[in-house]
Amino acid sequence: MKKLDYYFKKAAKENFAIGQFNVSTLEALKAVVAASGVLNSPVIVGVSEGESRFLGLKQIVSLVKVFREETKFPIFLNLDHGKTFEYIKKAIDAGFDSCHFDGSQLKFEENIIISKQVVKYAKGKGVFIEGEIGFVKGSSTLLEKSPEINYEDLTDPLMAKEFINKTGIDRLAVNVGTFHGVNASGDALRINLQRLEEIRNAVGNFPLVLHGASGVLPEDIKKAINLGIRKINLNTELRLAFTNALKRAFDENPKEIIPYKYLPGAAQAVQKIVEEKINLFGSNNKI
Repeated sequence: MKKLDYYFKKAAKENFAIGQFNVSTLEALKAVVAASGVLNSPVIVGVSEGESRFLGLKQIVSLVKVFREETKFPIFLNLDHGKTFEYIKKAIDAGFDSCHFDGSQLKFEENIIISKQVVKYAKGKGVFIEGEIGFVKGSSTLLEKSPEINYEDLTDPLMAKEFINKTGIDRLAVNVGTFHGVNASGDALRINLQRLEEIRNAVGNFPLVLHGASGVLPEDIKKAINLGIRKINLNTELRLAFTNALKRAFDENPKEIIPYKYLPGAAQAVQKIVEEKINLFGSNNKI
C-alpha cells in the first residue's frame, strides 16, 4: 500500500487536501473508514493525546491496521497535538504512521530543539512528523465565545521558513486565523488568506496544515487549498454530529438501553460530515 507521503505529493500535484478526522470511539472510526470507501479518498485518522489515552495507543493502532488490511483503503493514523517528545515516542513505538508535535506555545528556539529531536527519532522508524508555528487557540468543543485572535498569534512567514529548514519536519501546521472549536452562535469563521499567501510565498510548495477547520466558510477552505494547504483537521463538527445524533435518539426513544441500536445513528451522522468534507477538500476519487 502506498505511504502517506505519496498522497501528500499527489495532493500538491493535483491541488487537493487530505482530511484528518479525529475520533474517540469505534463508531466514529467506522464512519471515517466508510466515508473513505464511499468516496475513494485517502483519510487520516487523528487522535489527540486525550483521545489516544482514552482509546489506548496500541489499541487505536491495531484498529486502524485491521480496517486498512480488510478494506485496502489508504487510512493513516496521526497523533494530534503531541506536546512532549516522550509521548510522541510512545506513539511512534506503538505504530503510528505520523505524529504532530505541537510546540507552538514554546519559545521558538525550544520548539526547534524538540522538533529536531522528534524528527530524528521518527525518521529511524519511517514515521512522518508535523510541526507547528503559531498558537491556534480554543478547544474542540462548543464555545460560548470565539477566542480573540491576536495578530502576534499568526504564523510569521520567515519564522516558518526557518523552522522548516532547521527541523526537517514533513509538514507544517500554521495559524492563519482559525481556532479549535465552534462558536455557539454559529457564526462562520474566516481564514486570513493574506497571511496564508505570505507563508506560501516564503516556504514554497512545502505542505501546510490547517487546524481548527470546523465552522470555516467552504469558500475559504477552497481558497486555502489553492494557497498550499494540503491537510485539514476536523474534530468539533464530528463531535457535535455524534453527540446531537445520540441526543435525538434518546429524545425519540428514552427507554432504549441497547447501545448497538442507538450508536449506528451517531456513526451515520459523523460519516455524513466526513463525506461532505472530503468532497469539499477535493480528495474524493484520489485513491
